Amino acid sequence: VQLQASGGGLVQAGGSLRLSCAASGSIFSPDAMGWYRQAPGKQRELVARVTSGGSTNYADSVKGRFTISRDNAKNTMYLQMNSLKPEDTAVYYCNADIRTPENLLGRNYWGKGTRVTVSS
Repeated sequence: VQLQASGGGLVQAGGSLRLSCAASGSIFSPDAMGWYRQAPGKQRELVARVTSGGSTNYADSVKGRFTISRDNAKNTMYLQMNSLKPEDTAVYYCNADIRTPENLLGRNYWGKGTRVTVSS
């Protein structure tokens, strides 16, 4: 099972980026999926989360600016980030609860991060 995040980069304040996270391997469609971020010297924090049914929740700091979505047919999750601020600078990680034929109860997986840098 792999979670592959992409889409990070350098952007000016006020700009936008779209992150993607693709789950691959011999898997069933992921259950809950989410984006977390970790800024230098800080703890990893939840940014946004989406259930298999499409219910979402967001950190207060990104509400109204970020939108999480998913394409279950592609086992892919997205994070549209608008009106980016320097304080959004962090490494962004995708996370998912995934079941496999070998483990029907499932477990939690982390992807490698993608770096987002917002310049002022």
